[in-house]
Amino acid sequence: MNPLISYLQLIKPIPEQDVPLIISYFRIKAFKEGDYLFRGGKTCDELFFICSGVVRIVSTNEKGVEVVHYFYNENHFCTILQSFDEGIQTDTHIQACCNVEALALTKNKLHTLYQQLPYMKPLIQEMFRRQLLEKVNTRNAYLGQDAEAQYKLFIGQQPDIALRVPVKDIASFLGITPQSLSRIRKNIR
Repeated sequence: MNPLISYLQLIKPIPEQDVPLIISYFRIKAFKEGDYLFRGGKTCDELFFICSGVVRIVSTNEKGVEVVHYFYNENHFCTILQSFDEGIQTDTHIQACCNVEALALTKNKLHTLYQQLPYMKPLIQEMFRRQLLEKVNTRNAYLGQDAEAQYKLFIGQQPDIALRVPVKDIASFLGITPQSLSRIRKNIR
């Protein structure tokens, strides 16, 4: 079965006759490591479902340093939610950490899908709610932890991502320098 439909059915059963219509709204896109699924500086009007690979949500701080906010791997939807929802410009990017295959849906097509299948709107909203809670719980787990404890938690909670993204990205996500992370990694082996 299509991974997108399998994911959506975790939230709500999808009538079999609606599956081809839902799939028809998405288009397959392939990205190489380093490619941008979305480059900031404009409004994000696409929603991505990650079929394979890992992406990072990243921005550049006032010092010109990249800051990784989050990673998404297979079977996750990904967008810059505030920009997508409110139609506002963002400086945040979505970038492939390795080769990525994703299903993409524009905001306009999503609204058309909502008109054709009204049950899709609460389903997608529930998906966003669940992913937002997952993201908040993941980030909150790191609060008050020292760098070594944060790294151990990261590799415990997201071992698949830890193996597929550059160390510098993990360090940025954890808010430590790559050199500190290298020392931590040596100490826990």
